Amino acid sequence: MTTVVTPRGTTAAAWHSGGWHALPAPDLSALLAAGGPWEPGEPLPDATPTLPLPRPGKVICCGLNYGDHIAEMGRTAPTHPTLFAKFADTLLADGADLRLPAGHDADWEAELAVVVGHELRHADEATARTAIAGYTVANDVSVRDWQNRTPQWFQGKAWDATTPFGPVVVTTDEIDPEAGVEVICRVNGNERQRGNTRTLVFSPAALLAYVSTFTVLRPGDVVLTGTPGGVGMGMTPPQYLADGDVVETHIPGIGTLTNTVRLI
Repeated sequence: MTTVVTPRGTTAAAWHSGGWHALPAPDLSALLAAGGPWEPGEPLPDATPTLPLPRPGKVICCGLNYGDHIAEMGRTAPTHPTLFAKFADTLLADGADLRLPAGHDADWEAELAVVVGHELRHADEATARTAIAGYTVANDVSVRDWQNRTPQWFQGKAWDATTPFGPVVVTTDEIDPEAGVEVICRVNGNERQRGNTRTLVFSPAALLAYVSTFTVLRPGDVVLTGTPGGVGMGMTPPQYLADGDVVETHIPGIGTLTNTVRLI
């Protein structure tokens, strides 16, 4: 499921019988907030997927959640999730230009994102698992020199329209991150990252449960689960994104985001 653009505007949609079919809401954010219904309606032959969730109330991210990435950053394994927040403004649709500040150190971070389907407050892990609406692809593109100005990462992570996200949300019966799915990033066709979610320090359900102890999670909220090893800052020497670079973020079973870097 996702949000699609049609000649009549946007609508939530589900993939059914080889094509997009309308769901009764203007976008997936609205549909999740309403709690459905989920039965596919009329076919949409001219539909083009766009940003699946245009209005998440919360976008919460976990850093340092893969062992190889922890090692390349010179950190020790955390005892609790390392969290930071983004705004909805940071999310960017598949195919859109990734506009980044010239003269700064912009880095790729492929991630699995979790979409919340039911309200969670003080949830245990088993309850949190049942509240997952689905999964999608994200890239937590980071402006490293801004991120490293202080011990708080927020200022390097929250630049507008710099987090590719989508292109669709797949339901929990389609993939199982705890069993393992690959998370892959390519820059100009060269593979930079390939990790597997079975090596996450904190699983998607564990992250949702932990977050729900201090802030309520509502339908349509998003949690990014962290990036595997292979980021540019961890290379010798470090490598960062340049104008015209094509960033592909891929998770088998979900899809691929393709975004071109434009330095401004």
